[in-house]
Amino acid sequence: MKHAEAVTALENLTTAVLMTDLGLRVHYLNPAAETLLDISADRAYGMCLGKLLPHADHLIEGLRKAARTGSAYTVREISIDLPGNRELIASCTVTPICERGHAPGLLLELVELNRQLRMLREEHLLRQQKATQAMLRALAHEVKNPLGGLRGAAQLLQLELDDPELREYTRIIIREADRLRKLMDRILGPNGRPHMAIMCIHEVLEHVRGLLAAEAPRGVRIEHDYDPSIPYIRGDRDLLVQAALNIARNALQAVGVAGVILVRTRIARQRTFSQQRHRLAVKIDIVDNGPGIPPEMREQIFLPMITNRAEGAGLGLSIAQHLISQHDGAIECESRPGCTEFTILLPLENEITKTDSWPP
Repeated sequence: MKHAEAVTALENLTTAVLMTDLGLRVHYLNPAAETLLDISADRAYGMCLGKLLPHADHLIEGLRKAARTGSAYTVREISIDLPGNRELIASCTVTPICERGHAPGLLLELVELNRQLRMLREEHLLRQQKATQAMLRALAHEVKNPLGGLRGAAQLLQLELDDPELREYTRIIIREADRLRKLMDRILGPNGRPHMAIMCIHEVLEHVRGLLAAEAPRGVRIEHDYDPSIPYIRGDRDLLVQAALNIARNALQAVGVAGVILVRTRIARQRTFSQQRHRLAVKIDIVDNGPGIPPEMREQIFLPMITNRAEGAGLGLSIAQHLISQHDGAIECESRPGCTEFTILLPLENEITKTDSWPP
């Protein structure tokens, strides 16, 4: 295989591939490795692998041994702490390379097991959510009809009563009927198809940050870290605002009166979600430093009427996932004490080439 063909093949792999010299200085990252390590190939070039992976001493030692002995090896289910307080569970294969005309070095392949588990979990949750959503929608329709009758009867009775105390009872019936109707409307969720238009995702996120800042206690910091190279996307602005706001409010409940919420954007390459492989996608992370989601709740948080926080009816995340799925996207979640990260993935269409420059 010619060198150019080999590079093209590496560029299209979903497996993260790194190449280093025998001194463990990085010479090449493919796009999947750029996404995994959250660093560009240009920035990583010449960097010592120990600096790129500062908390992976066991892996670095294995690479040094491979450089000395010239022997390949594979380690399965290795844990690597990545920058940004992220943990990577991966299988790692190291292969010494020595091409004619090139200095000898090492080829490192990282197969992210976290992602495979997330994909399986996403498929299971989507099937489960669709079945639950269908049942709840049918139930909500059945409840709304008698609620309307009850409210109307209470209004008519109120007109016939002269006793203020008795009229207060009818007002309670009307008020509670209205509250239940609103809950049924939230369960039914948005109706109709999204109204797609070309839009700037950072304008959407800044709007969400503004709304969140108005609700947040003084002790909560709402920070952002945007990638200004992200091009415009095609989506329904109002639905994306609602989805991101539901997740952000969930984070706000988690941190309480003091904490940090980070809204971050990146380009993700060669990602598979919603049962499709996407060469490019927009990756939106909403991260909070709250206590985390209890392990027993993590498989259920996107189901309707399930809540992992102290407040709320448990519909926000379910609705957010429904809205993102209407954009052929997906929502992923990783959580541990001190760091909960919700990730929204949206396909990036090749024909949209207009780029924003944020801030405008």
